[in-house]
Amino acid sequence: MFRQALSTSTRSAARASAKQRGTVAQIRFASGGSSYNQPTGYLFGEKVPKGGKRQKEDWENMYYIGLFGGMAFAGIVLMYKPDTSIQSWAMVEARKRLEASGDVWQYKPSPNSGHPNGV
Repeated sequence: MFRQALSTSTRSAARASAKQRGTVAQIRFASGGSSYNQPTGYLFGEKVPKGGKRQKEDWENMYYIGLFGGMAFAGIVLMYKPDTSIQSWAMVEARKRLEASGDVWQYKPSPNSGHPNGV
């Protein structure tokens, strides 16, 4: 009987402490506090010395050269890539077949179309 009374009292105490812990955990932030940083007015929080210029770090020039050089390289590669569209291949193939058969492949508008070159 003593065991049952002890187990029910410890169970109720555990439930009460779990409820309290749940509310405390909701109030305190998971990271231990607010993560809001007050704005300082400086880009990335860097303070520029008065009358001076911002000093670049060692990696910045390499980053800019790699970024913009890569973009320029990609632009040149895309500009000179081969034409692999089905439309251009089909047009060339159709012209070859029409010339081989002796048909005219140029469009000639009809006289009723209102086109100035209507035949």
